[in-house]
Order: sequence, then structure tokens, then C-alpha cells
Amino acid sequence: MTNAGRRPVTAQDLTRLRGVSDPQISPDGSRVAFVITTASEERDEYLSNVWVVDVKGGEPRRLTTGPMKDTLPRWSPDGRWLAFVSDRGAKKKSQLYAMPAAGGEATQLTDLPNGVFGQGGVAWSPDSTRLAFVTRVGGWQEPEREEDRGKSRPAHVISTLKYRFEGVGFTYDRRPHIFVVPVAGGPPKQITDGDFPDMWPTWSPDGARIAFVAERHETRDIDVNDAIYEVAADGGEPRRISPTLAPMWAPTYSPDGRAIAHAGMRVAEDGYNFLLFLQPADGSERICLTEALDRSAWDAVPPAWSADGEWVLFVGRDHGTYPLYRVRAKGGELPVAIVGGRRTVNGFSVAQGRGAVAFTATEPTTPTELFVCKADGSDERQLTHLNREWNAEVELSVPERFAFNRAGFDIDAWVMKPVPFDPAKRYPGLLWIHGGPHREFADTYWHEAQVEAAAGYALIYVNPRGSQGYGEGFSRASVGDWGGGDFADLMTGLDEALHRFPFIDGGRLGVIGVSYGGFMTSWVVGHTERFKAACSEAAINNVATHLGTSDIGWHWTVTEQGGVPPWEDVGRYVDRSPVAYAPSIHTPLLIVHGESDLRCNIVEGEQLFVALKRLGREVVFVRVPDAGHGFGALGRPRQRLERFRIILDWFAKYLQPGV
Repeated sequence: MTNAGRRPVTAQDLTRLRGVSDPQISPDGSRVAFVITTASEERDEYLSNVWVVDVKGGEPRRLTTGPMKDTLPRWSPDGRWLAFVSDRGAKKKSQLYAMPAAGGEATQLTDLPNGVFGQGGVAWSPDSTRLAFVTRVGGWQEPEREEDRGKSRPAHVISTLKYRFEGVGFTYDRRPHIFVVPVAGGPPKQITDGDFPDMWPTWSPDGARIAFVAERHETRDIDVNDAIYEVAADGGEPRRISPTLAPMWAPTYSPDGRAIAHAGMRVAEDGYNFLLFLQPADGSERICLTEALDRSAWDAVPPAWSADGEWVLFVGRDHGTYPLYRVRAKGGELPVAIVGGRRTVNGFSVAQGRGAVAFTATEPTTPTELFVCKADGSDERQLTHLNREWNAEVELSVPERFAFNRAGFDIDAWVMKPVPFDPAKRYPGLLWIHGGPHREFADTYWHEAQVEAAAGYALIYVNPRGSQGYGEGFSRASVGDWGGGDFADLMTGLDEALHRFPFIDGGRLGVIGVSYGGFMTSWVVGHTERFKAACSEAAINNVATHLGTSDIGWHWTVTEQGGVPPWEDVGRYVDRSPVAYAPSIHTPLLIVHGESDLRCNIVEGEQLFVALKRLGREVVFVRVPDAGHGFGALGRPRQRLERFRIILDWFAKYLQPGV
């Protein structure tokens, strides 16, 4: 039964949604700048602009306009300027701009051949006169003259394991380095150099030094360790001030300049918690602020200091939610969630003059919106309702959470009813398996799930062992055991869902997953015939070949398989590879893969497709040109819309949702 006047969600609604991200509250706490992103099917790209809203309320106001990508708004400490990164130039390279905070024309500050690398961070100097940022230095450049563009490119001469990266491409010959540019005009000055990546610049409060994260140690080519360095703001020889241990990111000075908060790990292996550390600026021993929490910080959102320097704020991962925590900077106390609930906080900032916090958050039936609260999380207010009209137009499926115990672990799972729903009917079910494996399903708006529920499917999804948000022991339990305990957790979760929700037809089940979820989908159909159809996307199907074909396989694949490389234990890698069980696969299988996937190379899809075709099984291989690893969520709009159609048509053929 459907709500009167509301319609089910469609794939096309992707172009109706307004994505809200990167909330940046002004130093005086009076305004919040943020980014609105929309998907244009006509242009087949995403368009982003910077908006601003008063914390007292009122309609948001657009600060930048035009069909372009304007991102990374950053207030100057004096509140007079707003810097941002944009691809509005003729060459469509992202460059750094600054505009008066009250509005007006933007001034282009950089014109760099490789553009500004926004993922590396952009930071204002304390006196609001300069900006530190990251750009990649070197590399082959596309010729300017048309007659030269068709000529052959030079060979890639590779001598490092870290020569490419998903979503970026070749990196071995264009290292990211720190630059500083004056807002008043003038050429950017390169502050760091060398054959190492330098990222995440942050200014000391006196403006004399810049701290950053780098791999500058001798063994950097065979490990993934980082350290925090400090360099004079005018350049010079960097000084290492932290140990070289495991990944680190997003350093930020305390207001008094005596310490640097940063996120990182103790052990450079996936599945361990991301922790919050305090590194004294004098180079003495760092302390961990979140060890006792046994929850991972979310590496996608940088930590921030409170205005008074007493607290450090960060987003954590807890039982399928992403709360905003704060923890005493002096250490010795447990972090406390100041913004919680069954939702996902996916960005925040602190007003350094007043202490108020702006944040963005989403929940299962509401796309991301913008909020503000006091420094302790009280007096929370929603500032935007950018998807209100769309929300009022559609009927959304509300996930129902349940838990079960298997082999000593309490495991979370969810079921989403079809839309519209008739309790007198039975519906086909789709078992979704998340990627990672150290990721997790969370309380967030998930467009794909809503589209599939609207197509007549009940969705079942589980956080099996390996998922984050349940403690380090739970997350590490899948290491060296892919297809073992995690597979059993998933099958038990499916059985629990069928028992608790009798409207799900156990005779019409499908299974789908991406990345590690694709691996597990391929594994599932090689170990059970209870599913009528399956879709394995961006999967690892041969664990041994993944080691040499993935951008991170040389390290990540080995550690995920227990630390033993394939040349030392061939049998382990064969036993844990879905392609080895191709003779047991009788479930019709749709294999989807981006042709530009550097994380799980398309050779992984090719191997399983060829094996199944040789065996005479029902299999279809969808190769998506110019698509990377996560194109289903991050790819170009037309790619994503076509993917929806292909997958829905595939499952409809075998599961008959309209029956």
C-alpha cells in the first residue's frame, strides 16, 4: 500500500537530488558556506556551486554560479574572504580562487599545469594573506597544439610500486607538493619538493610554519607509513616531528600551537581502528586520545579543534551510525558523542571565534542536509531543506534493523520493504553485501536501495564480521578468512530475515555486491545454489592476480590474506579465489566492471566471465568504458543511470518482482 499522492523512487531521481557537502562555518559563527552538487544527465557531469546560509535561518544564497565544479570553500580567519577551488577556466583544470565573503567577483590565484589537488587540502594563513595548497608537480602534459595531440605519448618508465592510484591515474612522475600563494596576487611559491608525496598542509598559529603529512623515509616504496613534518612557511628543509608509523592524515595545530591533532593508525593494515592522536609540536612522544573507545574514526572527515583548544572533534563509526564526537585534548577521558542518533554525520567544521559547530548529516529517508549546534552539541537546528519538495513527492522505504548472534558475535542487519507494500503479498529479496571488507552499512540515505525497493524488491543487508563500527576484534575477524566466517554470517543473517519477515519469498532471492561485496557475491554463488540470480560488480575473483593488478594490491591484498604472499602459499590464494569455484556456479551471473578500474582491475571480471562461458553457464559481462572502481556511486550520471537499467532488467528476468 502506498501513501496517497506519493510515488515510488526511480533511478531518474538521481538528477533531482541536491547533494549537500563540506559545511564551513565562518570564524564568527554567523554564516555557513557549503557546496550543493547536482547530476546533469544532459551534460553527463556533476555541477557544484558554493552557497551560504545565515545560522539564524532564512533561505540559502548562491555565491558562485555557472555550469562548473566549485568546491572546497574555506573562510579566511578574519572572515573577509572565501577561497574555493574551481574548474571554471578554459583548460578545465581545478584552480584556486578567492572572493569577498560578502559576494562579488572571484579572483583566480593559480594557473598550474596540473591544477590544484583538492584532496590534499587547502589552508589559510592565520593573518588571512596567504593560502597553502597542494598540486602535483611534473608529469607529461597534453600538447597545446592540435597537430601535436595525435602523436604517440612517451613510455611510462616505472621503478616504484606506488605508480598509480584509483581515481587519479599515474602518480609516479607527478608528486604532490605544498605551495603557498598570496591572496593579493603573485605567483605561487613551492615550499616542498623531492620524490615523495606531501599532503595536508596546516599553518602554525603564528604563521611561521606549515605542518604536513609525507612519506619521506627510505622504505616508503614498500610500506604505507607516514610521518608529520614541519617546514618554514617560506620554504626550507622539512623537520620530522612525529614517528614514521602507519597511515596519518589531516594534521591540525592546536590554537596555542603546542600540539598537532591528527588521525591515523597504529598498525598499517586495514581492519585496525583509525585513531585520533595528539602530537606535541616539539617532537616529543604523541598520545592517543581514542584508544579506549574501540571504535574507528572516519577517515573521510578531518578532525578539528574546539575554539578554546580544550577538545578535539571527530566523526566516528559506531554500530551503523556515524556520530560526531569530542574528546579532551589533555587525554585520559573517553570521547563523548555530541551529535548522535540513527544517522550519518558526513562533514563538520568549528567556528574558531565562537565555537559553534556546523555539520551535514543524512538518515535513511532524508538526503544530506545542513545543521548547526553549540560547541557541546546542544541547541541543534536544521539550516537547509534543499530536498524538501522531492521528499514530499516520493514514498521511501524505511529500513528495519534487527540483530542476531553467531559464533559469539552480535551482528546487525536490516530489511527494507518494497514500495508500495502489500502485507498480503510475498516479494523477491535482494541480499546486498557491502564492500571493504572493513566498511559497513549505516543509517544513511541510499539511493540505489530506494530504487530497488521501488522496483518491487525486499532488501536484506548485513554487517558481517569484518565490518567497522563494532570494535577492532570484530573488524579484524575476517582477515585471512575471506569466504569463511563472513560467508556464514551473511547466510545466517539471510535466514534470520526470512524468518522474521515472512513477506520475503525465499524461493526468489538475488544477491549483489561491489568490490569486496563483488568478491563475496562471486563466492556465494560458488558455494550455494539458493539464489536465482546474482550481480557481481568490481569484484576480486582471483586473489593472486589482484596483488599485482590493483593499485594497492601489493600491500593490501597480502595483509588481508593474513600476511602471506601467494608465492609462499599458492594453495591459500587458490582456495580463497571465487574463480576456482567456477564449476560450482550455476546461478545466472551478471558481471559488471569499469574498464578504468585501478583498484580491482577489469582482469578480475574477465577471468570469471571466460571461465563461466567455457563451462557453458549463463553469464553476461558488462564493461563500462572510462569508468573507475566506484562508478556505480561516483561515476558520470549517464553511466549510473544505464547501470540501474541493466541491473534492474537482470534481476527482473529471474526474480519477477511484479508477480
